[in-house]
Amino acid sequence: MQQFWVVGGEYLDTRFHSTVHGQEKWIGPFEDYEEAKREWARHAWNTVDDAHTRYRIERFDPEEPPRCTD
Repeated sequence: MQQFWVVGGEYLDTRFHSTVHGQEKWIGPFEDYEEAKREWARHAWNTVDDAHTRYRIERFDPEEPPRCTD
């Protein structure tokens, strides 16, 4: 069964490779994409004025190998 996670946080710069606190926040899991999208929107809109903060939705399915969405 696939799960969705909201992943992100505050990064050192706009390349979004390294976070300020050393690791990204993983929020979830959510059972469907729409639920994850609502949580993503909440975090994204709360930080819309911060150019160094970014959130994205990651899908995890234990029956499929992981792939990068960046």
